[in-house]
Amino acid sequence: MRRCHLDGRALPHLPVLALIALLLVACERAPASATGASVALGPSPSPAELRLYVFDCGRIRLPTVTDFGLADTDTDVRVLAVPCYLVEHPAGRLLWDAGLPVQFAGGDWIDDETGAGHLLERTLVEQLEDLALTPADIDLIAFSHFHYDHVGQANDFVGARLLIRKAERDAAFGDEPGAAFFVPELYAELADTPTDLVDGIHDVFGDGRVLLLPAAGHTPGHQVLFLDLPETGPLVLSGDLYHFAESRALGAVPLFNTDPAATRASMARIEDFVAERSATFWIQHELARFETLRLAPAFYD
Repeated sequence: MRRCHLDGRALPHLPVLALIALLLVACERAPASATGASVALGPSPSPAELRLYVFDCGRIRLPTVTDFGLADTDTDVRVLAVPCYLVEHPAGRLLWDAGLPVQFAGGDWIDDETGAGHLLERTLVEQLEDLALTPADIDLIAFSHFHYDHVGQANDFVGARLLIRKAERDAAFGDEPGAAFFVPELYAELADTPTDLVDGIHDVFGDGRVLLLPAAGHTPGHQVLFLDLPETGPLVLSGDLYHFAESRALGAVPLFNTDPAATRASMARIEDFVAERSATFWIQHELARFETLRLAPAFYD
């Protein structure tokens, strides 16, 4: 197991997740995985119907969940899944979230001195190769928000059009970027990429089957993704509206959210939407759910 050090600085006063963020500048780049060879399956045809591919873009291990507005006795879960998703629509391809930074690639846990750590087996680009795709094949990119574990590999997709809310763009690219866990170097190359500033409920392809739903509070322009899949049915991908199943059950708000009141309002609004559409709701970071999912090159339709 490799370990990362913060130049001998003692930072006991920082919350655990702040220490995790500091790892991004403290850790040297991990070597590429020797077992990460991909198998080309032939070109992925443009589907006649909507498809969703799920990728494993890492793990985060935490020694405590108190930063998430939970007591350590509320859950014994201490590992978060970090997924990425590709939506294939007859009119184009949309990437939703971009996982942990490549600094963590290599297949070993990278720990800080508190016991918090990160793991990334294979990069997103490597996993796209399993579908015979490259970043150049991605038409649109949208992120639930710009925290480091959702935009870690964003710079690989500069050729795609970015769909983002103004408040999130201001937080990510403004003169004083974001707050906790915004790491500008991870997405700096998107600053001048073609961009659509979206507002309200945004219909990505114009047919009501792929919607970006506003859900501010975790970050200023946080959003969630709705899909109306022909076989799987209506599905909402949570972003970081919740991190754990217990977060949803208890309505817990992380201490590092930018606006707790807006978070609670977004939770209520999205829960109403889920009920109205009879949608399945995937908490993206929920490891138990993630481990039941079919991963690319399999897909949901």
